[in-house]
Amino acid sequence: MRTSPPFRADHVGSLLRPPELLAARDDFAAGRIGAEHLRAVEDASIADVVMMQSDVGLQSATDGEFRRASWHMDFIYQLGGITKAPGNLAVHFRNASGEIEFTPAALHVGSKIRLDHTIFEDDFRYLKSVVSAVTPKLTIPSPNMVHYRGGPASIDASVYPDMEQFWADLAAAYHEEVQRLGRLGCTYLQLDDTSLAYLNDPAQRAEIAERGEDAEHLHLRYIRQVNQAIADRPADMKVTTHMCRGNFRSSWAAEGGYDFVAEALFSQLDVDGFFLEYDDERSGGFEPLRFVPKGKMVVLGLVTTKRGELESVDALKRRIDEAARFVPLDQLCLSPQCGFSSTVEGNVLTQEQQRAKLRLVVQVAHEVWGEG
Repeated sequence: MRTSPPFRADHVGSLLRPPELLAARDDFAAGRIGAEHLRAVEDASIADVVMMQSDVGLQSATDGEFRRASWHMDFIYQLGGITKAPGNLAVHFRNASGEIEFTPAALHVGSKIRLDHTIFEDDFRYLKSVVSAVTPKLTIPSPNMVHYRGGPASIDASVYPDMEQFWADLAAAYHEEVQRLGRLGCTYLQLDDTSLAYLNDPAQRAEIAERGEDAEHLHLRYIRQVNQAIADRPADMKVTTHMCRGNFRSSWAAEGGYDFVAEALFSQLDVDGFFLEYDDERSGGFEPLRFVPKGKMVVLGLVTTKRGELESVDALKRRIDEAARFVPLDQLCLSPQCGFSSTVEGNVLTQEQQRAKLRLVVQVAHEVWGEG
């Protein structure tokens, strides 16, 4: 039985917010309750959701990202030198019914990037205090997310006339954050990264090229950034990365298999495991897994979080068998394809459907590997 992350049955991180938490967030935004009251509701909701994860048989637990509005910006806005900016770039998300448009807040790098405090320190301390027999897992955005969407236009040229200094400061801030999290006792850290999946989409690479960047080699820069961030991490800390093509209200933003980034990604990215979205044809085939080196784990995201219908046990087993043609079965694990609620709005499924999906992951992992 695997005793270190990633586990045979795992999940990406975010979970559907319960109604009482959503109501408390609305009350806080309207000024009807204070921050202390909101924090108490968050604490209670997190304790409940940690118990749920343990009850379904998972070996790790997150706080569901219950204190965040989005999976990445709540972290990024706490980096020194970065402030919120008005959103002016619409993101087009697609689903089976059509297309929705979302214009999130943007960021502005107005001074040197630095780490002013340990981001999510209190959040992780609380998570650690309410887990018992499972491993507390912390999810944070990859450093690449600071750059991908806005690119050089979001960075004050007078602060960083040389982009190499921007990359160096960003890596240093993340490196210090990882070290501090290690000292807090974090042994399971996940870097969430849409950029390395988006860059497989020719349409996304065309957008990057239009803003004057080297779209054909940007993934190599991003791999170096992650490696610098997690270099010299504590010996007992396992680091994974999760890559998806967008997850907003059961919709996605990009398409394409992992072929474009696969060789460099799997052979050069110094993580312990890869959470890969594989819930439908948008993600391509398993052939790119042939580049995964011995010792690295691949967590197959075969169970979709974008709809509530439950997958067939036999169908999941067949897909695991297909993946095992390219990477040994012992290097594979199973999870949902993404979070259930990457933003506070959540995907279009119920709490019970979410629970059933997690139970299914544990069941299939037990039947395939004898553990879960």
